[in-house]
Amino acid sequence: MNRGRGGRSLGERAAESGVVPEAARAAPAEPPVRGPVAGSPAAPEDGGEGRHCWVRDPPDSPGTWPGLLVEWRQRSGAWQGRVAYTVSGPHGPALVEAWLPAARLEPR
Repeated sequence: MNRGRGGRSLGERAAESGVVPEAARAAPAEPPVRGPVAGSPAAPEDGGEGRHCWVRDPPDSPGTWPGLLVEWRQRSGAWQGRVAYTVSGPHGPALVEAWLPAARLEPR
């Protein structure tokens, strides 16, 4: 116990409350979908965290832009990645979120 404080810390009270954190309660319904190249740095890992990647020539913004790959999906037999990236806009940087073909995404 610290001077000026009586009782248990917030962490101790939370641990003894019996409430299970949301992340521990939610079990994934399906395993994460793998990208087109297993083991690629652009492919998502089991933790579900985003992965850095290069976005090559996205629509309306030619060039190469750093991005964050959030998830993969397969549509009509082709892989697409959901990415967030910034491009130069008329009033400064603009954040873009889009589904792009896997061919436009490269490991960073």
